[in-house]
Order: sequence, then C-alpha cells, then structure tokens
Amino acid sequence: MMKSHTIFLRIIFLLMFLGWLTVWILLPTKIYFNTLIPSLQNKLYSTYFREQGINLLLYTFPMMFIGALSCIYLHLHQEKITDKLHSRSAGAGALKRCLCFLRRPFLVMSPIGIVSSMELIFALMFAALLIWSLSNYIHNSFGHLHIHKQGEKIWEVKLKRVSLRFGYTGNICLAFLFFPVTRGSSILPLVGLTSESSIKYHIWLGHLSMLLFSAHAIGFIIYWAITNQLIKMVEWSKTYVSNVAGEIAILIALAMWITSIPRIRRKMYEVFFYTHHLYILYILFYAIHVGVVDMCMIAPGIFLFLIDRHLRFLQSRQNARLLSVRLLPCAALELNFSKNPSLYYNPTSFVFINVPKVSKLQWHPFTMNSSCNMETNHLSVTIKNVGSWSNKLYQELSSTSLDHLHVSVEGPYGPHTAQFLRHEQIVMVSGGSGITPFISIIRDLTFQSQQQEFQAPKLLLVCIFKNYVDLTMLDLVLPISGSTTQISNLQLQIEAYITREKEEPSRDTQKHTQTIWFKPNLSDSPISAVLGPNNWLWLSAIITSSFIMFLLLLGILTHYYIYPIESKSGEVYNWTFKVMWYMFLLCACIFICSSVVFLWWKRHNTLENKQIMNEEVQTPTTSPGSWIYGSEREVESLPHQSLMQATQVHFGARPDLRKILFECEGKDVGVMVCGPRKLRHEVARICASGLADNLHFESISFNW
Repeated sequence: MMKSHTIFLRIIFLLMFLGWLTVWILLPTKIYFNTLIPSLQNKLYSTYFREQGINLLLYTFPMMFIGALSCIYLHLHQEKITDKLHSRSAGAGALKRCLCFLRRPFLVMSPIGIVSSMELIFALMFAALLIWSLSNYIHNSFGHLHIHKQGEKIWEVKLKRVSLRFGYTGNICLAFLFFPVTRGSSILPLVGLTSESSIKYHIWLGHLSMLLFSAHAIGFIIYWAITNQLIKMVEWSKTYVSNVAGEIAILIALAMWITSIPRIRRKMYEVFFYTHHLYILYILFYAIHVGVVDMCMIAPGIFLFLIDRHLRFLQSRQNARLLSVRLLPCAALELNFSKNPSLYYNPTSFVFINVPKVSKLQWHPFTMNSSCNMETNHLSVTIKNVGSWSNKLYQELSSTSLDHLHVSVEGPYGPHTAQFLRHEQIVMVSGGSGITPFISIIRDLTFQSQQQEFQAPKLLLVCIFKNYVDLTMLDLVLPISGSTTQISNLQLQIEAYITREKEEPSRDTQKHTQTIWFKPNLSDSPISAVLGPNNWLWLSAIITSSFIMFLLLLGILTHYYIYPIESKSGEVYNWTFKVMWYMFLLCACIFICSSVVFLWWKRHNTLENKQIMNEEVQTPTTSPGSWIYGSEREVESLPHQSLMQATQVHFGARPDLRKILFECEGKDVGVMVCGPRKLRHEVARICASGLADNLHFESISFNW
C-alpha cells in the first residue's frame, strides 16, 4: 500500500513539474500569446486578481503545490539509516546499472568542479531552453518591427528588441535561482539533492542570469546613447517599468557577483558574506523594475526561500545547550551539544553555528561527526582552526576559563536518506578536517553493527594529514558522551598518511587533549528540529496557509482598493506602490504563518526541554583520552585497542589512490571523498576512468 502511495505521489510531482516546465517552453512562442493567454483571459480575468491572475495560476501555483505536497511525501517516507541498510540488494538490475552510469563523474575540471553525466544532461537541457526562448523571442519580435522615433534606424530598433529579450530570458534563470539555496527545501530531496550539494547549481544560474541581465542593461544603455535618450536612465515611471529601479538592481547584483568570485570569496569571506545579504534589496528593486505580473513568474522560488529564511531566523534566536568542548592537540575542537531525542538526521549532515562572542553576524557551516542512533541526547560538530573566525573561537576557549558560552545553531541539514550506504564496501578518502563526515558514518555503523542479523558494509578510510599531531582527529571516532562503542564488530580499516613527517615525534613535545565542561543555563535549550518531530507536516501547513492567505489578501486589496481607484480616476494605479503592496503582503503572510506555528511548537517544546536538561547526567570530570600519544593513553580500553588495531600509519608518503581503489575486490564499492579540491578531483577522475566497473562515486561536497 505504501509503495502504491509513493508511486502515485511521484507521478503527481512529475506531471505538475512537466506542466510548469511546458509553460516556460511555450512562453516565447506565438501559441502562448495568441492562443493560450486569450483563452485564459476569457475564463479567469476578474477584478480580484486582474492581469496577474493568469501568471499566479500558470507559474506560482504548480511549484507551491509541489512544495506543500512534497512535505507530506517526505513525512510519510522518512527513511532512517537502518531501513536503508537492511534493504541493500546484492543484485544489480538494468535500471540500477543505468543510474550508476549516469551518476558517474563525466567532467572533472576547475572551476566547474565534478559534473556527473546526469548533471551534464540536465545542464544541456536547461541551456537548450534558454537558447530556444531567446531565439523565439528575437524571431517573433523581429517580425513586427515598429519605428516609434523619427529618424530611428532598423538596426537600432533591433538592438532595443534584442536587449529586451535578454532580460526576458534572464527571468528563466531567476525562476530557478532560489531553489538550490533553500536549506530546508522539501523539493530538493525529491531528486536526491541537499542544499549544500546544490550550491553549484545556484552558482551556475547566478553566472547565467548575470550575463543575460548585464547584456540587457548594456544593450539599453547603448541604445539610449546612440538615440540621444540617456535621460531615460533617470526615469522612474509611475505607470510602467522603472528604469532607475532596474539600474539599482543590476548594480547590487554586480556587487554580489564580483564578491562571489572564488579568489575574492576565499580571501575576503566576510565581504562576500555581508554583500550577499543585499539580495533583499535586489529582489525589491527587481520587482519594482519588472512589475507584479512578471514577479508572479519567479515568485515560487522566492516564496519558499523566504519561508525557510524566516524559520532559520526564528531558530537562530534560541541559544543551544553547549555541554562541553574537546580541544585536540591538532588545533581542532569538538563542540558537544544537548539535543532532543526526537531529532533524527543522517550521517554527513551539517549545522550552521554562530558564536556572538566571536562575531554576532557571522554564521559558518560545520559537519556533524556524531550519530543520532548512538548518541540520542547529544550532537557534536568538529571545527578546525584554519581561519580568522575559527582561530578566535579556539583562542577564546583555550586561553580562558569559561563556564558558559552562548552559541546559536541553525539546522541540522543534510541528506534525507543514506543512499550511499547501500554499497557492499565503502571507501572514504579524506584530507585534513575532511575526515569529519566520515566519522559520523563510522559512529553510526558502529552502533548498527551491534544489532542482531545485521551486516554492515566494509569500511576503508584513507585519511591524509600533514603532521603527526593531526592524527588526533581519529580520537573523534570515540564519542565524548560515553556511549558504548564496539568498533571491533565493524569491518573497519584505516590507512593514515602523514605527508610532512617521516617518523613519530618525541613524546616530550606532545600535547594533551583538553576537555571543558560547561554549566547549564536556563536560557539554553537542546537542539531540535525547527518545527519539531513533525517538521515536514508543519512546513506543509505553513506553505499552504501562507500562500492561501496571500491570495486572499491580494484579491481583497485588488478588488476593494486598487480596482475602485483605477475605475474612478481612469488611470493605472501607481506601478511602484502596487509592487510594494505585493511584496508587503507576500512577506507579511510568510512571517505571520511561520511565526505562529514556530511559537506554538516552542511553547509545546519548553516543558520537554526542561525535562531533558533535568535528566542530563552529572558533568563528568574525565573524558576519553588519546590513543595516539600523550599522558592520557587508554590502551587498556577495548574501543581504544580496536581503533589502534584497525589503523595503519604511513610516514612521509601520499597514498597511491589509483592502486588502492583498483584493488578493492567488492562487486559494489561506493567511493566518497571530502577534502581539498585537488584531492576530490583526483578521486573523481579515477572513478570516471571506467577501468573499474565496481567503483561508484558518491558525491559529497562541503567546499564549493
């Protein structure tokens, strides 16, 4: 029965999306303007929605419907790691082989990154849509050229038309631009994506939209210059497109675009971070430029993004209950938080963290190294001291005696399923702090390996470190919470490579692992899903209620306020005021519905959080020591012994990844890599070579 429901819902999603996409395909054609639009106007035009009613139906409603219904789908089909592992199939059908081939890396190069065959196919299809739209726009507009100004030449009119069509084509990119950066999206999981893995699509769309909008703006400036109409650059029409608003929007977009260039972003992250928040002004001035009718075409992505953004804001207002910090000798630290037992997340998930004492505005993503199966009441993240923000945090924690630290958390976010764990063997290749997501996998499978009638996949961890002290990152495999860990039940092999040292340093120079335990604070609360255990259902309610409220208020405003004014005066209602009303109602409906649901859940969750904090065990005075070196050795501990036996350390060498991967004998080997770009590309090229059919590259990216 459940399977039939799944198929039925997927068919609905597919049909709605194809219908929505078909409208975009028909948009630049004569069929759309001469047949479809007149037919809909005769049936749908009313004083409640006027001219924007058709676009609300064709462009906004389908994606809002998918967004709300997909939440219900995800709630009904929340798959935990245990379900995925038990359903692992030994055989490989034709469909599975086809999907494996499409997911294999096809293109590996900078700055594009790692592109699979499936991604390339969809990218080419999207490029075809843009070319189709632009060519049809130009062809149709050239068929009816009208010279409105005396002395104007044909090529000047064509320049104006082409420039205008560049802007129309850019709208298509903008319609998709916000979907990949909606962290709590209910649409991305339908196609097996996360917001983090979709960042590259946002970047591609951003580049395309900027190229098209820049051509649109430059073309009009040239046209105005050669026809002596530069005065139009300062024109803010009350009844039509505002040129000034468009110019402000393109300047803001250029600032965001330039600061997002990889070299600038990495060297001046704060400039990029703060500049990118200008998207609020960009959306506003863009809306004033194009008007309400065109805004309805790109509204779904913005609508769903704003819901997610407001929920993240509400979640970030709470202080997370920080239990302890483990300071490793390699200048890395592990933050251990209290979490609600009902919060479930899959391995390789991540959270965004803000520490006001370090910076009140900066938020940074960090991968979780904990397992919600092994540690039902705790959540851990690892932070490596590699930047100014992390350095300030590490110095703050290591140089002062703190009994409390305010920390805000957004998330967690991550894959909806653990699809990659279906393989018979998993090879994990990490560089430096890239080992963190793999620790979460090892911890989770360690817990699962203790279950009866369970066969975990073989695990091979190839970790590359610069110095011997970095090897202490492996200490994080053993949780500080004191959870039972039977690593010996897991088929785990660790190959650690130290590239800059040829032998183990003297123990006299070795540091110790430090642990800081914090006192509870009444203002803190355990980390939980933003809307509780039924997060997806409540998100569906927010999407549905806010959209219905928006339609009702927009209809009332148009019918009882705007339409009477236009009827009495005989003039079109002020263009800018109408857009401002539209944006105000959209934001107000989102904020009201989101806030009501969130506050209701928060009130319901307050008693449960107090109970969790009261049940927390007394703060320990000791913590797991290092099995690698230092005075805190615990070689007599079974977990430490198992970890030592599973680890082979290689000094002064880098791994021969090609040899390691090609020697994997399993029929179905999943290959994951996390670390520097060069390392990721090297592993992807090996898997893409086709010399070993059993290697299946699993995309995992925390560095775009």
